[in-house]
Amino acid sequence: MPKTFHEIPRVRPATPVLDRAATPEQLRRLGEAELEELANELRQDLLYSVGRTGGHFGAGLGVIELTIALHYVYDTPGDRLVWDVGHQAYPHKILTGRRERMASLRQKDGLAAFPRRSESEYDTFGVGHSSTSISAALGMAIAARLQGKKRKSIAVIGDGALTAGMAFEALNHAPEVGADMLVVLNDNDMSISRNVGGLSNYLAKILSSRTYSSMREGSKKVLSRLPGAWEIARRTEEYAKGMLVPGTLFEELGWNYIGPIDGHDLPTLIATLRNMRDLSGPQFLHVVTKKGKGFAPAEVDPITWHAISKLEPVGAPAAPKKPSGPKYSNVFGQWLCDMAAADPRLAGITPAMKEGSDLVDFSERYPDRYFDVAIAEQHAVTLAAGMACEGAKPVVAIYSTFLQRAYDQLIHDVAVQNLDVLFAIDRAGLVGEDGPTHAGSFDLTYLRCIPGMLVMTPSDENEMRRMLTTGYHFEGPAAVRYPRGTGPNAMIEPGLEPLEIGKGVVRREGKRVALLVFGVQLPEALQVAETLDATVVDMRFVKPLDEALVRQLAADHELLVTVEENSITGGAGSAVGEFLAAENLQKPILHLGLPDYYVEHAKPSEMLAECGLDAAGIEASIRARLAALGA
Repeated sequence: MPKTFHEIPRVRPATPVLDRAATPEQLRRLGEAELEELANELRQDLLYSVGRTGGHFGAGLGVIELTIALHYVYDTPGDRLVWDVGHQAYPHKILTGRRERMASLRQKDGLAAFPRRSESEYDTFGVGHSSTSISAALGMAIAARLQGKKRKSIAVIGDGALTAGMAFEALNHAPEVGADMLVVLNDNDMSISRNVGGLSNYLAKILSSRTYSSMREGSKKVLSRLPGAWEIARRTEEYAKGMLVPGTLFEELGWNYIGPIDGHDLPTLIATLRNMRDLSGPQFLHVVTKKGKGFAPAEVDPITWHAISKLEPVGAPAAPKKPSGPKYSNVFGQWLCDMAAADPRLAGITPAMKEGSDLVDFSERYPDRYFDVAIAEQHAVTLAAGMACEGAKPVVAIYSTFLQRAYDQLIHDVAVQNLDVLFAIDRAGLVGEDGPTHAGSFDLTYLRCIPGMLVMTPSDENEMRRMLTTGYHFEGPAAVRYPRGTGPNAMIEPGLEPLEIGKGVVRREGKRVALLVFGVQLPEALQVAETLDATVVDMRFVKPLDEALVRQLAADHELLVTVEENSITGGAGSAVGEFLAAENLQKPILHLGLPDYYVEHAKPSEMLAECGLDAAGIEASIRARLAALGA
């Protein structure tokens, strides 16, 4: 049985077995009797390494044994192992030659938070968003068959990721093409987990064995000669399995379902995987694990321990805490409750982001109006559209990077029908250590091209609250995009007053240069303006653009500078440039924003500096453009 640890080690633990398993090839040289100790050492090493860097935590602890078993049984990297999302892939990184680099995890120029193809040959598919693994592994299996190669494809998907429609699309397709592949369902929360135990483990071994498979195929050949006999036998087997194991759904889709088995029982895992490795066609293994397994606090509270910040060294002086107001997500959560109290038509929708988007209080105060649709962004948006058709006022709380997954629904189901749906778009802009898969780099670009869409970018917490009210009362689709973390700690007005739509605000009057700021770079712009004696405008609205204000700024200044934490290509600055061109206003314009490449993981301040969106970068860019203009 796995050991249970109660503290995160401050000193690197002794790991004599893990030291001999730096790669899967070395791992496969170990005897099976050594694997239990390897699992204990790997779990302790994971605790130590994440304690030094911070990062995703509980999911990795839950798949220690599964990770070992997969690399032990399969010939990775020749056999393709695809991890869904990647929160659970730290043990995989440790066992695939990256243990000594774990101290650089999620840091600038260090290891990525998720599997990445460019980082290791063992990372067969880059991930970050959920529910992609089965499709990717299926594509790999088909490609191998087309190339005449015998390699195996394995997808490891969590029970949460299996709630997304994309996963079921792949599950439906694989049997159609007869793919030789394995899907491992890592179940750490579903109700179907109750069948775990000795009988389930025993059945899994029997059902996955060559003997059973050979008998089944032989019986099929004999019975197929008798009219109706094979169909009767098949249904009898199906019903018998359905009484004992919860795999009927997967069997009906065309998968050979095995399980559920204990995902922390290494001998059973290895025996079952060995049996299934040599079976043809789509294979489905259901393993039950415990998130945070082996670390007592995480077992008790897996949500809190989903990810952690790095531990400070013992005896280190505590860093002085800066006074800070609520996070933008907290402002949204409070506004949602306030507006729900004022309007009984309001409904809150989230795709599995109750804690992240701060809907906890709302879900408790208004349970009948709270809808967590699981990891199903497309469904979330069309659900909101259906509600809006019947007079409800849905608010969709969603991360910018995840709204990308529901873009067709946003256009086809909401915008084309001009429905009253408010999108509260969290994590807009750069998000730091999670890297480009989680950055909200493109929402202004993909939102402002949609006809009838109201698009707003607050510069502080109070503006955000008023914009949410503005979007809520707007007749048609509306979006408020706001960043991760805290703002400038602006005083928040308690009311529910909207803003005048399409109107920016001049925050500082200056000469020669005008900075048109879309969002949270307003403090940096004001700092630069003091040095350059520039005008600063809080534009507020990307769509509709304050055209009268832009026209006036162009008339009064030598250079216009747009600032946004969004892709420069097609973003808010592009809207300003397009307007000037349409008006035939010849004016030098400098666009500052996210560059035309994926900004790699680092601290948010480092990422902003790289993009030239800190005060120093903004000033340097303006001075360079003024010099080029000869001003």
